[in-house]
Amino acid sequence: MINKRKLVSNLWQNRSARAGLLIITVVFICSIFAPLLAPYGPHDQNLELLSKPPSLLHPLGTDFFGRDLLSRLIFGARVSLGVSLSAAMIAVVFGMSVGVISGFLGGWVDRMLMRIVDVLLGFPRIFIILLAMGFGRPSVWLLIMVLGFLSWMEIARIVRGEVLIIREMAYLKSAIALGLSKSRIIWRYILPNISGPIIVSTTLLMGTMIIIEASLSFLGLGVQPPMASWGAILNQGRLDPLGAWWISTFAGLAIVITVVGINLAGDGLRDMLDPKSYLPKP
Repeated sequence: MINKRKLVSNLWQNRSARAGLLIITVVFICSIFAPLLAPYGPHDQNLELLSKPPSLLHPLGTDFFGRDLLSRLIFGARVSLGVSLSAAMIAVVFGMSVGVISGFLGGWVDRMLMRIVDVLLGFPRIFIILLAMGFGRPSVWLLIMVLGFLSWMEIARIVRGEVLIIREMAYLKSAIALGLSKSRIIWRYILPNISGPIIVSTTLLMGTMIIIEASLSFLGLGVQPPMASWGAILNQGRLDPLGAWWISTFAGLAIVITVVGINLAGDGLRDMLDPKSYLPKP
């Protein structure tokens, strides 16, 4: 069994993972304590300071409505992280359930579920998301549900593969021979041993969700004004990309830095949870 303290120590010693964790920590702190950290309210307007470049009063400038861009980006972190984390959790729970059932039961159940997954993976996900958001009334909750229930297929295939490997292990065959119930075997012997890939998949999926949410908000199909969202701020900046360069620039940097931080942390977790990394070097 791998020592948990050694796992955490190895993660922190990984420079890229440490950088990713620091970025995620800063973004999460900004989202949680947004009312305390933001110098202004996200909807406060100053009609005398429309589209003003960065200054001492407004470090990142103002938008076309005289709203402080730094404050809106801080509050936008709450929206982007909230949507991505909620959608990722829905996708992971649903995909994990399908993957465990498919891999553990096998037979016709496995074949049927995997054919469904193959069919769903054959459709362009972004097209279905645009279609669902276009026919519905755009809202945060609809966005979370659409993203969550259209992103579980990859998780299901990863979990199924892990379960197929574990199903051949001696300890699992012994548990089945002892007559333990299927639910007990799943909760006690399968889920704890596939938690590593699930955690990594959840982390990396969050980065994808942030990009999709920003893309939909940029197109006007995601978070609706006047709610602060990185994608909506990016969309506003395209109205005058050269004259008001700071709007698109800082919103784009917020998205890129956050996604890069999540991916760095995900790669670090993957290396940390890889048993091969703990084998003695020759």
